[in-house]
Amino acid sequence: MHRRQVLRSGAIASIGALFAAPFVTSGVLTAKTLDVDALLFDPEAPTGGNPKGDVTIVAFFDYNCGYCRKAAPALAKLLREDGNVRLVYKDWPILSESSVVAAQLALAAKYQGRYELAHATLMNTPLRGQSDRIAETLQKAGIDRKRLSADLRTHGEAIGALLKRNNEQAEALELPGTPVYLVGPFKVAAALDYAGFVGVVEDARNRAKGK
Repeated sequence: MHRRQVLRSGAIASIGALFAAPFVTSGVLTAKTLDVDALLFDPEAPTGGNPKGDVTIVAFFDYNCGYCRKAAPALAKLLREDGNVRLVYKDWPILSESSVVAAQLALAAKYQGRYELAHATLMNTPLRGQSDRIAETLQKAGIDRKRLSADLRTHGEAIGALLKRNNEQAEALELPGTPVYLVGPFKVAAALDYAGFVGVVEDARNRAKGK
């Protein structure tokens, strides 16, 4: 979806107040308290793009979400072309059992430095009803399956805790489902195309400059 379409549909909203303090409770967003530092800088959450980028995108997604899959190539292109965007991946498996398995395995791949490969692979693979084949799919993509299984066992508690935090953050933000992209001070609940991502990032930069 192009940014103009998102604006017309009301799927984009300003959340500037959300980032004004480290802990925020907003009657507009939610009655719950959101730890913004944890949202943006959870040490366990995988990140991509430029770690020192001037705009941060926080992406909530599910590997079984068709809209997430549709937007994924555009978001990947943005990271390549812009060079000054930091991305925080928020695995939020809410659609099926295979969503949970996929998220767990993708996060386990982080421990061998292959999270983004796992993420890209799973975004391009039909998963419903295929829980038992996800590890095989990742192996075919070049991820060490034996180590993946070992890391999932060793770090299973940490992975589960991260997924719980992601879910709590999504609930605190009252997210309607996936995908949702927090782009600087904006919340976009829609699958954007490349032009849409570029436009929202530009708006975020302009907002930061007081324009």
